[in-house]
Amino acid sequence: MAADRLELLSAEELGRTLNRLATQVLESVADSQQLLLLGIPTRGVALAEVLAERLQQLCGHGIDCGSLDPTFHRDDLDRVGTRLALPTQLPADLDGRDLLLVDDVIFTGRTVRAALEALQAWGRPRRVRLLVMVDRGHRELPIQPDFCGRVVPTSRHELIALCLQSIDQEEGVFLIKEA
Repeated sequence: MAADRLELLSAEELGRTLNRLATQVLESVADSQQLLLLGIPTRGVALAEVLAERLQQLCGHGIDCGSLDPTFHRDDLDRVGTRLALPTQLPADLDGRDLLLVDDVIFTGRTVRAALEALQAWGRPRRVRLLVMVDRGHRELPIQPDFCGRVVPTSRHELIALCLQSIDQEEGVFLIKEA
């Protein structure tokens, strides 16, 4: 089965979007030293790392960045299938921190719900917010991102692909249409 790929954000547009999101995040926190980014596998981890670099350039100090794999907290594994879970990596204690969950695409909201449940085992952040590169709609739960790069209405059969240089040797956001 062939697929068509439509560019939604070029590498340059993706860069501008990342800069805008980093600025919005910094403007929303009282103390950037308390900011902690946790990427949700798989693309959310790489996106969190890129965003942490942008934030460091803007605020002049390192930003704690790790990952949180919510695989075992999902309630829809029969629909999405299983993959090898990645270890959760927390670079610092969560208690009292401004936590930013980072994911590439928000769809039904079930991944974020699972991530929020998984967080309970690791501590009590002061505040938890969500940043996504693309909101494609079709929410099944009342979960909305606090920061969003682009809203792209899709059909349930289309996919969104975030490509990053460190993984894909290209950058951009693409809509994948099954032929």
